[in-house]
Amino acid sequence: MPIVKAVNRTLVIPGVSKKWQGGFSFVQGADCQLGMNWTMKWPFGEQEKFYPLYNSECVSDYEIAWSQAFINHLNALNPKPKFGIICGDMLDAFPELFPQARTRQKKEFDSVMNKSEVPIICVCGNHDIGNAPTPSTLARYRSDFGDDAFTFVCEGVLCIVINSQFYHNSDHVPSEAAEHEAWLEEQLKDARLKYKKILVFQHIPWFLASPDEPDQYFNIRSGFRKQMLDKLEAAGVSTVFCGHYHRNAGAWYKGMEVVVTSAIGAQLGDDRNGFRIVDVTEEKVAHRYVNIDDTKL
Repeated sequence: MPIVKAVNRTLVIPGVSKKWQGGFSFVQGADCQLGMNWTMKWPFGEQEKFYPLYNSECVSDYEIAWSQAFINHLNALNPKPKFGIICGDMLDAFPELFPQARTRQKKEFDSVMNKSEVPIICVCGNHDIGNAPTPSTLARYRSDFGDDAFTFVCEGVLCIVINSQFYHNSDHVPSEAAEHEAWLEEQLKDARLKYKKILVFQHIPWFLASPDEPDQYFNIRSGFRKQMLDKLEAAGVSTVFCGHYHRNAGAWYKGMEVVVTSAIGAQLGDDRNGFRIVDVTEEKVAHRYVNIDDTKL
């Protein structure tokens, strides 16, 4: 099944009702990041010396196998989840630095994801549009994966996909960032009165362990953080699903949970490659992390 793409900031999942049916499940993953494992074989801090090789040796067999294992697990789930969503960094090659490598990584990614029997939805990450996105990197992403921010409704639950890179660095795309913020506010307006629940999906987490933690590479800086957490929580968002950290983490902000899911691809901590199974019921949003080499689902 091909990746499902959003158009005009709206995504429709084939065969899924927009009305509440009593509960459902979906799968959330992050950071397949085809190509990252290749860069990790070189000494830390010296990867740039080997970048000339990147275009020709830009994907490892391990990474393809991890992503294929993810799809195998997804296809084996019974009952089938309504969708699978990957919260950013599908590929490793930055579009402005390694366009040739990115083209090859995208081909490998599509080859694996198209074997899914469950609709696959993609969220943009920093490696997908650059740490400081530009009009051209956004355009390439939208051509490859569809819109970078959009909504979809799954059985009465509003799912909002946002572009977290705008909160990291929007220097080259200020008008895009402003339009994104106005669009998000419009989606949140009165949403709690219209939908059973509201879920948000993004790449960079607002925080890893505490809303008051210091700024660092793996969270969104505090200047935006408190403002946006208040906005989302006040609108009735129950859960925010993220990636980026390549480790499992997360905590609560008032009544809203921020869930940070480790990578399908290369790890940066002690977790194993995996994904999250999410069960949505009237009472709560429950989730558990599953290792992709664990046969007990």
